[in-house]
Amino acid sequence: MDASNAPAQVRLSGAVMSHPRRAEEARRIAEADPLGRVLVITDPEPDGRPTALRVAPLSWSCVAPDATHHLVLQDDVVFAEGFFEHAERAAAAAPGEAISLYAGWDSRNGAVARLAALVGAPWAYTLQEHVPCQALILPAEAARGYEAFQREHGGGWPYDVVVQRYLNAIGMPVRFCTPSTVQHDDLPSLAGNTYHGFRQATLFTGEAGPVDAEGPCPRFPVVPFYQYGEARCAVLRGTEWEYLETERQLARTGLLDACLAALDAAGPDAAAGLLEGSGRAVWLTAFALGVVTADRPEPDPQIAAAVLESLGTGGLCQEYTVAELLAVVPAVRDFALTALAAGRRAGADPAVRTPRPAPLARVAVTGGDPAFARQLARLLADGGLDAVHPAGRPTAGDLDGVRYVVHLGRPEDGELLAEVLAAAAKAGVERVVYAGSSAVYRGSRERTVTEQLPAAAPADPVALAWWREERAVLAWGAEHGVPVQVLRLADPVGRYAPEDSPLVRWVNLAWTRRPLALNPLGRHQVLDHRDLADALRAVLAAPPAQPVLNVASAAFDEQELAGFLADVSRRTPWEWIQDPTVDRWTMATGLIGAELRWQPSAELRESMRALAQWWACDIHGDYTVPGDYTVHGDHTVHGDHTVPAVPAVPTGSDARA
Repeated sequence: MDASNAPAQVRLSGAVMSHPRRAEEARRIAEADPLGRVLVITDPEPDGRPTALRVAPLSWSCVAPDATHHLVLQDDVVFAEGFFEHAERAAAAAPGEAISLYAGWDSRNGAVARLAALVGAPWAYTLQEHVPCQALILPAEAARGYEAFQREHGGGWPYDVVVQRYLNAIGMPVRFCTPSTVQHDDLPSLAGNTYHGFRQATLFTGEAGPVDAEGPCPRFPVVPFYQYGEARCAVLRGTEWEYLETERQLARTGLLDACLAALDAAGPDAAAGLLEGSGRAVWLTAFALGVVTADRPEPDPQIAAAVLESLGTGGLCQEYTVAELLAVVPAVRDFALTALAAGRRAGADPAVRTPRPAPLARVAVTGGDPAFARQLARLLADGGLDAVHPAGRPTAGDLDGVRYVVHLGRPEDGELLAEVLAAAAKAGVERVVYAGSSAVYRGSRERTVTEQLPAAAPADPVALAWWREERAVLAWGAEHGVPVQVLRLADPVGRYAPEDSPLVRWVNLAWTRRPLALNPLGRHQVLDHRDLADALRAVLAAPPAQPVLNVASAAFDEQELAGFLADVSRRTPWEWIQDPTVDRWTMATGLIGAELRWQPSAELRESMRALAQWWACDIHGDYTVPGDYTVHGDHTVHGDHTVPAVPAVPTGSDARA
């Protein structure tokens, strides 16, 4: 096909972002355009630390005066046959949207591409993540606006994250094509991303096919993905994305038992040849893919095999060498195909779903950060409680029928606790658990602090604020004859961790390439949000005995904790500071174990990675997708929302969040 036959309304210009070390590769990429519209844009400071942020503004601002769209390429891509003709027709099909022509197998959006391929959708809208920028088309005016946005908001963040934030800010949806029409070349990363491992497209066929302008472009409301060796799901709840373990999502829809039974039926030999420890996560992911596509026609066998070949390599590419990954591709593919088929059968058969047991008690989660409170309510509901999170400041009506209130302390909101307790008294709540903070011990000179401290009002103003809230809720309980327990929580780790915590501060520094300032005397205790939910369930299942309990998942010195976070975000140097007055205490946590036999069980690397990804990708809003999508009629009512259990591909050409 001759590029001159492309629709007349699209006039494309382009650039390839490059570094002098890649001059030859960049030249070949630019010369691949038969119309010579692609410029090579070279890093203006080639001796500086390599970063795409220096060359990106130049690449996006060199839009030709008469161009309707601008294409920016990275210098480590390989084109499918017919790439430029396809790019022009793609721009004509969605003229007001950002169009990525690549989805990597190691990303959440690679999982979206896998779903799109399985249901035969030529397009899909991205999840909230970094934008795939290997080959990206923007409308000309949007391209021209990028430079000013980066200048004001770039701040050292990764280039593909800045692009995501820019497109969110201007409300521009991002779609990508399936299959990808560029492949990631296997070149060492100049920007320091080599530790991300072997990176390729989820699906690349080597030939850019025709563009279906009317083809469906879903934004899938449930996306199972395998990443960093973990099986997880993205679930769209209203306008908010929830990220959770695939086992929890399958349990919500009543299909976890069927999944595990099918895994047992497959037998141990089915996972032969897989990398050690990967079988269960691969099975869960592929089974969940079958569930969420169960109401669609059987996928093309060759396409299904191709996208499941990339499942294991994408999920484990940071942990293993290229040779190790490629050696297990056939075994992963065959194992995953078996799981996919089992998931499709289970998803289409309502009889195999396990009914959710009757909830143990109705619990309201109040206070704190609303997003964190919603997350906690969902975790409690997953554990068998009828947990709700009332929107806004709760009234007695909101607490009608509630037996227990879990209140997340928030001393900065001086009236909130009093309002919650007044509503609880009117509603006849039977028990209150106040989730406070280990900050109540600030200023202590003890090396190990127990629940008996502080013995009097602390001098530290932050500690004093928490101590006063504790006193207030305990006094209310004594006055009204309602049992009250106080949990003193270590620093939360995971999504929605407070911005003033060391964890968030350090993640922010790592993402923006600034050194961490560490104190060799510093100690930190952290609490995974899943461990918090488990601890609350243990507390509520037992008679209210101990009035105060310390709760933590683990303790670290500063270097150990900083290394953990750097491994899951961006590796960065640190420098030592000396502050002999730093708090050096650690909470004793033996009491909750002795009283309730509770022990932390969450994998902290997962929660630290969730914190890092949330802070990079999810704190800057979302875009609105036009149109509508169709959702299967089977819903699971869970916690504070209705969860679509089996999504379908939209009947129209667009999707809406």
